[in-house]
This record gives sequence, structure tokens and C-alpha cells, in this order.
Amino acid sequence: MKLNPVPARHGTQWLRMGVRTFFRQPLALSGLFFMFLALASILSLIPVIGNVIALLLLPGFTAGFMVASRQAHEGRFPMPWELVAAFRQGPAGLQAILTLGALYAVAIVLVMGASALVDGGQFARIYLLGGNLTIDLVKDDSFLLAALLATALYTPVSLAFWHAPALVHWHGVAPVKSVFFSFMACRQNLTAFIVYGLAWMGLSMATGMLVATVGGLLGEAGILAAIMMPTMMLIAAMFFTSQYFTFADSFEIPTGESP
Repeated sequence: MKLNPVPARHGTQWLRMGVRTFFRQPLALSGLFFMFLALASILSLIPVIGNVIALLLLPGFTAGFMVASRQAHEGRFPMPWELVAAFRQGPAGLQAILTLGALYAVAIVLVMGASALVDGGQFARIYLLGGNLTIDLVKDDSFLLAALLATALYTPVSLAFWHAPALVHWHGVAPVKSVFFSFMACRQNLTAFIVYGLAWMGLSMATGMLVATVGGLLGEAGILAAIMMPTMMLIAAMFFTSQYFTFADSFEIPTGESP
């Protein structure tokens, strides 16, 4: 297995493949996505450590959703238990994916710690412990600066963990090595990932504007709210579906290996 450089136009191809695959199995993939959101919501109810546990499990759930996306792409119906496929790979596989999750949780905590130096921890508390985002906070310059700093620091973390769950789950790459290979693959194909991100932003904005226009024509704010949230969640499910194609395209996989 080695890194595979791709041209920038593959960014839009990843989006198209994600959307196309989602509509092959929309009920299964949207159901898995909402199941993931429900699990995250339940964990967030646990005081103090709930969101940290969610961060610990996120790489495993990401790998599971990629398994489901591959199955949908191959014309199969992903079953609900595929979401936890990475946790069912035996003791060694379980330890590896949990170790990756621990690395991810530590990275996020460090990012939030850096942001706390700017605003005294207001942004970090909302992100890690939950809470209401008030108008006063939004108007607070230090809070906004902390949010911008966290976003800037999270970007390389995101690249480092983007492919890592798939590398650990499908290819048995050690967690630390998977983070390194993921970052290098994303760096090598950075222009494609920039196009990919911009394309998803454009699709999300266009979809939001379309829904808002329909709601405006109907003249019902309640209908607009009822349509907007599930629509944007479906867009998010399509985005997660497309992540499989960014991985499959960024590595040259020897014949006979998955995916």
C-alpha cells in the first residue's frame, strides 16, 4: 500500500460518488448516520466525561460508516451493526481502534486547551461539556478569537485522523503510523481536498438557499424549520458517505486487499 497522488478535480468526484452511493441505499445510510447522532447525544448526557468518551469512540464509528459506505457502493444493504464493525475485530483490533480514539481525544483536548488561553476556557467548555451559545458570547471578541484559533489548530488534526480509522481497521496499521500516513496522504492531495471541501460548502449553501426559498414561498416559518434541519442532516450523511472515496482514491491498494 502506498500513497496515490490525484488531481484537484477528484475533489468533486469524491462528492459525486458520495451522493450517488448515498442514494443507492438512502434508508440504510441515513439510518446509520442518525444512529450515530443518537449515540453521541446519549453520551453527551453523561456529566463531564460524556463528550470525551464520544471523542474516544469517534474513529471507530467513522471506520464503521466507511464499511457501510463501501457496502452501499458495491450494491449491498449495510446492516446497523456495521457502525460498530471496528469494535468487533477481536482484542487486537479493539485495542488498536481505541488507542486511535485516545490519540484523537488527547489531540482535541490539547486544541481546546490552547483556545482556553485566549478566552479563559469559554469556548472549550461549550465544546467539551456542552452549554448554550448566548448572544453575549458570540459578541465576545476573545470567544471568537478562541473559536478561530481552535479551528486553525483542528485543521491539521483533522488531516492526521482523516484516513487513520480505515488504515487501522482494514489494513492493521499501527495507530501512530496511521496518523502519520493519513496526514501525508492528505498533504499530498491537498488541492483535491480543498476542492472537495469547497464543493461540499457550495452544495450545502445551495441546498440551504433552496429550502429557504421554498419555505419563503410557502410563507410558513414552521415548515421551513421542519424541512431545513433534516435536509442538512441528510447532506451531512452524504458527506460522511463520501469519506470512503477519499480514502480509496488516496492509496494504492494491492490486489486482494480491502477496500
